[in-house]
Amino acid sequence: MNYNFYFRNFLIWLGLVPIGILNGAARQYLYSTYVSELTAHQISTFTGISLFWGFIWLANRKWPFGNRIRAIKTGIFWIALTIIFEFLFGHYAMGNPWKVLFHDYNIIEGRLWILALLSVGSLPWIVRELSGGEKITSEFKQLKK
Repeated sequence: MNYNFYFRNFLIWLGLVPIGILNGAARQYLYSTYVSELTAHQISTFTGISLFWGFIWLANRKWPFGNRIRAIKTGIFWIALTIIFEFLFGHYAMGNPWKVLFHDYNIIEGRLWILALLSVGSLPWIVRELSGGEKITSEFKQLKK
């Protein structure tokens, strides 16, 4: 097990936490009074995905995700961390009932948060591919020599 890989990706994931919190605060204080709760949730899902994209793009420039397998492992790791954080923090720190936490995953009712979770999981691979993939990985290896 490569502990440096997981530690580095944990640190990058920690950067997603304040982005998510600030995105939720923006929803609450900037536009939730002008649109319905569902619309505000949908808007914040897409603004969150956009903000995550930008942060992950910058993170990849600083610390490339490496090969495809590492990028996919990073995404799976981040999905697990996000779910654990959302449910433990949401329930125990924020006091939200489990029913409320699970409600945000009900896509049939127009709740789109699952898309943000899937984005967190797929963006390491997508960003890696869009930013040059193998080319960046080989250049990074050259720099390390």
